[in-house]
Amino acid sequence: MLNLVLFGPPGAGKGTQSEKLIARFHLVHLSTGDILRAEVANQTTLGLEAKKLMDQGLLVPDEVVIGMIESKLDAHPHSQGFIFDGFPRTQAQAKALDDLLHRKTTSITRMLALEVGEEELIARLLNRGKESGRADDQDESVIRKRINEYTTKTEPVRAYYAAQGKYTGINGIGSIDAIFDSLCQAIDQSVASK
Repeated sequence: MLNLVLFGPPGAGKGTQSEKLIARFHLVHLSTGDILRAEVANQTTLGLEAKKLMDQGLLVPDEVVIGMIESKLDAHPHSQGFIFDGFPRTQAQAKALDDLLHRKTTSITRMLALEVGEEELIARLLNRGKESGRADDQDESVIRKRINEYTTKTEPVRAYYAAQGKYTGINGIGSIDAIFDSLCQAIDQSVASK
């Protein structure tokens, strides 16, 4: 089973590349944001618990998010693999995900991180803000805060997977196809070395 964590700062191209990876490797997309919204909309037990916390302005605890991910894994027992988007964001979440996957007799194959410099990210996001109208992509100071938040919070997650020999940084500058080729090469090498 191929299980990927796709990482990168806002504007690195994760959305574009994850769509291509899903199509190429026949993966199930696990976006924690999407899962959370679906659980709340479907008024599941976990969704109701999450909504209660979110309505109070609180973060949904890791164990609730892990429970939702487990439900999604169980809903796709014949999947060829999963691509994790927006999770894990902390070392504790990475450990919890490893524990969950171990119980399912699988593991993370590779963490792929799209690496793009801050000034390029800002330019991309400002351009996206003009095209999409997204308010969070139109204010440079907000963009810089988001990039800083990513950098400070996710560095331990990178180190966590690097310690397991599962981290690969990918140059996120170039054509969409060239970046995709680099991602596929890293995946193919990971699968071949197993």
